[in-house]
Amino acid sequence: MRINPDFSRPALMRGGDAVWKPSPEPGVERVMLDRVGDEVARATSIVRYAPGSRFGRHTHQLGEEFLVLKGTFSDSQGDYGPGAYVRNPPGSAHAPWSEGGCTIFVKLRQFDEQDLARIAVDTSVSAGWSRVGGGVERLALHRYGPETVALYRFDEGGVVKLDGAGGIELLVVEGGVTLAGTALRRRDWLRLPPGGPVPLRADAPGARVYVKTGHLAAGENAAMSGA
Repeated sequence: MRINPDFSRPALMRGGDAVWKPSPEPGVERVMLDRVGDEVARATSIVRYAPGSRFGRHTHQLGEEFLVLKGTFSDSQGDYGPGAYVRNPPGSAHAPWSEGGCTIFVKLRQFDEQDLARIAVDTSVSAGWSRVGGGVERLALHRYGPETVALYRFDEGGVVKLDGAGGIELLVVEGGVTLAGTALRRRDWLRLPPGGPVPLRADAPGARVYVKTGHLAAGENAAMSGA
């Protein structure tokens, strides 16, 4: 399976155009944003668990990264509510479930093999937010090599310049923003190939955006090799 596999081209998925596909587990569905491979795949998805659903135990050979968008996602290490950001490193395993149902943004098999830190941050209560410009705050979530992951929140009209040298990927968690002339709204996902600096501007107060930069050159190599 190959969905948006060319990392040298922009890719956009509008939240309103989402098509939910069943997973192998009853009650678990997903919107595939990019994917190279079948059930074991380099993949970026939005995954929805129905109340009481669960996923069988599995190992993340090249890591798992997720952000909880709605509801509570659970595994043996804890319960993760809206705003929880978790990185499960290469070689980790779990059997997750959701008692009341949840929706998460997930990236699979996209870690450097030496990126072994487990990270769990409740972004809704974290004190780590810092102001990075007029009307913009940033919460750093992870950095390894050229890859950085952060959450941004904006006042109306707030602008931040993103480093596009290693590519940019973002998901609008709440509100509306404009990136490189493209207006994006809640649950829109955009991936841009490596390029120059790009301004990200809020179109309304309360915008929150997940942003990953610097990762697409390595990701392209992995995708083209079918990893």
